Amino acid sequence: MTAPSSRIAAMDVLRGCAVMGILWMNITAFALPQTAYFNPAAVGPLSWADKLFWLVSFLFFDGKMRALFSMLFGASMLLLIDREEMAGRSGRRAQIIRAAWLFVFGLAHYLLLWWGDILMTYAVVGLAALMFIRQEPLSLLKWAFLCFLAHFLICAAFIVSLYGWAHAAAAPGAAESIREGFAQFTGPFINPDDPAIHQEIATYRSGFGAIVAHHLNLYASEWWWTFLFTAFDTLGFMLMGMAMLKGGFLAGRWDAEQYRRTARHCFLIGLPPMAALAAWLMLRDFPALPALGTALAWSFPFRIPLAVGWAALILWVLALNKERRVMMAIARTGRLALSNYLGTSLIMCAVFYGWGLGLFAQLRPAELPLLVICTWLAMLVWSTAWLSRFAVGPAEWLWRSVARGKTQKIRNSI
Repeated sequence: MTAPSSRIAAMDVLRGCAVMGILWMNITAFALPQTAYFNPAAVGPLSWADKLFWLVSFLFFDGKMRALFSMLFGASMLLLIDREEMAGRSGRRAQIIRAAWLFVFGLAHYLLLWWGDILMTYAVVGLAALMFIRQEPLSLLKWAFLCFLAHFLICAAFIVSLYGWAHAAAAPGAAESIREGFAQFTGPFINPDDPAIHQEIATYRSGFGAIVAHHLNLYASEWWWTFLFTAFDTLGFMLMGMAMLKGGFLAGRWDAEQYRRTARHCFLIGLPPMAALAAWLMLRDFPALPALGTALAWSFPFRIPLAVGWAALILWVLALNKERRVMMAIARTGRLALSNYLGTSLIMCAVFYGWGLGLFAQLRPAELPLLVICTWLAMLVWSTAWLSRFAVGPAEWLWRSVARGKTQKIRNSI
């Protein structure tokens, strides 16, 4: 909802990298059964190339790109509120209306396209973030880490409860219902022939109506659980983004050497333990509970420095290459972040779901990066072409128009 003339180039580049990076991680959830997102062994025996794809995803993309996107969302909230208040309007009211419509867009995205939508979470959590907009950077960081602690404790408690369930199921004389329940829960994470996986594959290879009906059922039964496991870390990164904007970090006001040192320190802190966790899982052939625990909880503390490290690395590269065409193309991709996010969902669903090419669960993990790279190139090209004629993206224009209650300008001035 920002006019091109008032945009912060550094944030556009970061947003472009984030929306492209999110696709790398999300491609698994588009192309394969849901449990493969948490455990690659759910798709069957893994080749070395499959494991390499998982390793790169786990170390560099899993949770980090969504965290970067969340930081930018929090920072953008501050910019929107400041702009509205400078114009004599209520910044809080504008953000509430904006969030309400974002939830509507996210719900449509969830039901009609893909179950992995993040827009509804951003809409709800963004309202909670309004309570913190007047805080100083240090206070924002303190609240952010309290949110991170709450997120970790929720996820860790869930995983520990599963270990307790596993112990109860394995105990001599355990009730058959306990054993069957645990086997039913863990089956899809370790057995590619599990009936639940076959049912999911059949659903996504079927028609549009069956998929929408499935998503309606998922929304009613699972979305609020998903929200519980994502709300606090999303809020934490939004607050961190606010602090980083107020400190000049996200606005690109630091010098290149500061960004370089920050990136180096963050990767040195985050990468070694992430690599150790990855080695632990790979050497054990991805056992179900350790793999799920690592995805949800044990890796989370290290995603925080890695997300900041990614931001610092991108801004360091930008500081040294501001006028390069590729940086300009990435910035344009970031200006159309909402359109690109929704557009990639449309493209991926058309490739993998039954109403399109029907390739769901037919490609190996190692084959997915080629599709991601091709989509990245398409995003860069179309974003540049679109902005040569239009001031905002189609989704951004619609969001801006409904939030302000009147049709907004979309074409560039001649």
